[in-house]
Amino acid sequence: MRTVYVLAALAAITAFSGCTKVSDGANHIPGVLRVAIHQDVLSLNPLLGTTTTDNLLAKLLFEPLISADDKGNPFPILASNVPSTENGGISADGLTITYHLRSAKWTDGQPVTAHDVKWTWQAIMNHNNNVISRHVYDDIASIDTPDDRTIVVHLIKKFGPFVNSFFAESDTPYVVLPAHVLQKYPNFNTIPFNQDPNVTDGPFTLIKWAHNDRITFAPNAHFFLGTPKLKEVIIEEISDENTSVNLLRTHDVDWIFEASPQLYRLVENVPGTKLAWVSVNGYETLGLNMARPLLSDLRVREAIQYALNKQEIIDKLTYGQMMLATEDLPRWMWAFNPHIQPVPENLTEARALLSQAGWSPGPDGIMQKNGTKLSLELVATNSSATSREATVQIQQMLHNAGIEVDIRFYTAQQLFATPAEGGILQLGKYDLTFNGWFAGIDPDDSTGLMCKYIPPNGWNSTRYCNPEMDNAQNIALGNYDKHTRTAAYYKIQELQAHDIPAIYLWWVRQMHPISTAFKGFDPNPVTESWNAWEWSI
Repeated sequence: MRTVYVLAALAAITAFSGCTKVSDGANHIPGVLRVAIHQDVLSLNPLLGTTTTDNLLAKLLFEPLISADDKGNPFPILASNVPSTENGGISADGLTITYHLRSAKWTDGQPVTAHDVKWTWQAIMNHNNNVISRHVYDDIASIDTPDDRTIVVHLIKKFGPFVNSFFAESDTPYVVLPAHVLQKYPNFNTIPFNQDPNVTDGPFTLIKWAHNDRITFAPNAHFFLGTPKLKEVIIEEISDENTSVNLLRTHDVDWIFEASPQLYRLVENVPGTKLAWVSVNGYETLGLNMARPLLSDLRVREAIQYALNKQEIIDKLTYGQMMLATEDLPRWMWAFNPHIQPVPENLTEARALLSQAGWSPGPDGIMQKNGTKLSLELVATNSSATSREATVQIQQMLHNAGIEVDIRFYTAQQLFATPAEGGILQLGKYDLTFNGWFAGIDPDDSTGLMCKYIPPNGWNSTRYCNPEMDNAQNIALGNYDKHTRTAAYYKIQELQAHDIPAIYLWWVRQMHPISTAFKGFDPNPVTESWNAWEWSI
């Protein structure tokens, strides 16, 4: 999901790229924010979330220890400060991290305590719970709670991204849950709380969830960081983005959440709105399932890469608003490797590589071997206009290289769901996938690239496994020194470029069409709703 790190990493981030004002005069409802989302919501339990939409809702209801401000700088939420070596929060040997909690309460009046933090960690580590990733949390040896406001985390080994990953803005941005409500359950996969989380500590509380229609939130008047300024937040579940654009034009919604860049021309001049752009540690990619026999051959993966004209895809789908990607880490991050160059389209080279791999053109131009066509299934979500168009473009480009592609669409929840919920990517039921990924505020990309995170143990849905990659990742994760980590990430990007578990198309500059009346919207690189108590309209 989106997906955070060493403090020095954050200085280079310019997450909020600014707003371009179009005009005034939207017919908003004072105090009521109406948000259009394009993904079905299955659960409001934040530990079961798998998408950025889930994270949006999670941060309305619950809080992490550490978030980040609009520039990506760590911002303490439940924690009273950000642990560091300078303030003694990180021990000299890097193995002990100490947190101190603010005075906060759950909506039932019970205090948020160190026990809640420890129990939530234990719940994540409980293999009866269908959490999608335990990265970071499985590097903890134990947690001590000497008093209700102090958490002492003992690590198995040094972990460079820890502070910005543990209940923070990581690629799995978990929040703290109420132990006194949930600890009675052997697991939380199907409990009533998932549909009606009635004890929360965030800026808003759930009023009503009309499934496949709307979710309504009211302000938490006792929120520990201040009473929210909004009277109500209404989340509209709208499957078609074109419908959302029409509602924006008629001012029946105030914000299209993470709008597809393909909508740029439709929303750039809507009266009473402006476009907010957020640079994130994220990308759109064509993922390759390396567990599939046809794609286990590097020459086939190289041919697919040569068949793609990435700049043409970007120009057609984003009107030039996105930046062509080399590998996963965007250019603005401190760990970006500038020596890796994009691979240009070369159909001649693509066909030559397939020929070397034993494929030859059939009567219809599609490559075949031993009477079997080189045919692949491409999966994507049907809720995004960009993904629908991108898959068609990719299909045509691969066809030009002699590769047949069948497209199959799923809802976002079907595509990204956990293995227990039948998630297509997690279960590996695909050859190619067009989808996006939002990481955290640290360059830590291990959950998508290490062998141990192949599903059902994490986000590595391409099934990529290379001991050399694991070694580089362990160096990047096992050091707090920025110089050492930078060298490791350079190697990590070089290995991605060579092995091609995925073809990174563009780095994301997230587009949010919002009403000019909507104030206080300052997304960080991971979570749009991190400061929702400051929103007004």
